[in-house]
Amino acid sequence: MQVSVESLSDLQRRLTVAVPEDQVADAVHKRLQDLARTVRLKGFRPGKVPMKVVEKRYGTQVRGEVLNDLMQSTFYEALTKESLRPAGMPDFDTGDATSGEGFEYTATFEIYPEFEPSDVSGKKLEVPTADIGDSDVDEMIETIRKQHVAWEPVERAAENGDRLVADYVGTIAGEPFDGGQGTDVAIDLGQGRMIKGFEDGLLGVSAGDERSLDLEFPEDYHAKEVAGKPANFKVSVKRVEAASLPEIDAELAKRLGVADGDLDKMRDEIRNSMRRELENSLKSQTKQAVMDLLLAENTFDVPAALVDTEAQNLAAQMSKNLQAQGMAAKDIPVNADMFRDQADRRVKLGLILAELIKQQGFKAEPASLRTAVEGIAAPYEHPEEVVKWYYGDKQRLAEVESMVLEEQVVNWVRDKSELIENKKKFSEIMNPDKGAEKS
Repeated sequence: MQVSVESLSDLQRRLTVAVPEDQVADAVHKRLQDLARTVRLKGFRPGKVPMKVVEKRYGTQVRGEVLNDLMQSTFYEALTKESLRPAGMPDFDTGDATSGEGFEYTATFEIYPEFEPSDVSGKKLEVPTADIGDSDVDEMIETIRKQHVAWEPVERAAENGDRLVADYVGTIAGEPFDGGQGTDVAIDLGQGRMIKGFEDGLLGVSAGDERSLDLEFPEDYHAKEVAGKPANFKVSVKRVEAASLPEIDAELAKRLGVADGDLDKMRDEIRNSMRRELENSLKSQTKQAVMDLLLAENTFDVPAALVDTEAQNLAAQMSKNLQAQGMAAKDIPVNADMFRDQADRRVKLGLILAELIKQQGFKAEPASLRTAVEGIAAPYEHPEEVVKWYYGDKQRLAEVESMVLEEQVVNWVRDKSELIENKKKFSEIMNPDKGAEKS
């Protein structure tokens, strides 16, 4: 077997493999001999068909099978010989495989990049920090009160913050359309959940009122058949309801699981819950900062085949999630190109992490793995069942193992870099997007 390698680019290789005819002929002859022992042909007893007859009848087919097998086996031999690591499936070209002239083929593929992770020693790493003060607990209690809101009918004109119970019928050019009708629909004024103008157009209504709203669907509306089109909605208001928040008393404490209704205990439990959420968010944002640093410090090309596959996986997952939320497949304009930048980032980070894990000898020891699984299971009502669920499936456990290894990389980068602590409020940590909007 002769092997040659041609570099088409930094990551693309063309491997040419030539298999001599005697190797091909030997393999074909052996397979024809095996076939002759079992083949059944009219006029011959089983196992007594002459080789010349078998070769004439099955020679072409057997040679094709042999060449395919040889291509698979010699390809991996050639990869080992040339120390190549393909990324993605190769593109084979067998050319002319005429009998008597041996067998030659080419395989074109991308390889994994070879790189040395950059040293992050002394690199600036900004990480968030936060404390939980009494005012943060007060804000959380207000949020909890809103989550337990009761709606009571009122005999007045509707204001922002009120809820309407109404029927509506939507039409486009006088014709009804799918999803344009609703009965006893709860409409929260001022929340921006309906299309622009719908909620504002109902301010000031009272129970029994009817309103006609001339609106326009946004160009990027998820239902493409109505996107960008003008529509009319006839709305019949049945009730106007105002929010009634529960008092901060023993009854609220009991609703939150404090059996004796003690308000101090309620505050302590809320604070502890907030602390757990804060720790998780700080850990997640620190990990994000570490990953950003690793990406900034390591510049190299990644195989397009890996990025394509990852983008397709992300698109498929998004489509699945949207369908789980009740959207029809035809209304989901999801394609892999939308996720290419995210896929490139994920692939590059995966390669960097894998190299660091190998170089530093990080391992997910059984005790660390167990601790991680128990940490995931802790918030559940029956954590022991969740632990069994993870240990009952190797793939699920492998996902936790990857998480443990990533955490080791994060801690290693933290230790080597120059930490810059960025003090933030609890609400900024828990709602980073809102903080970004304000700034």
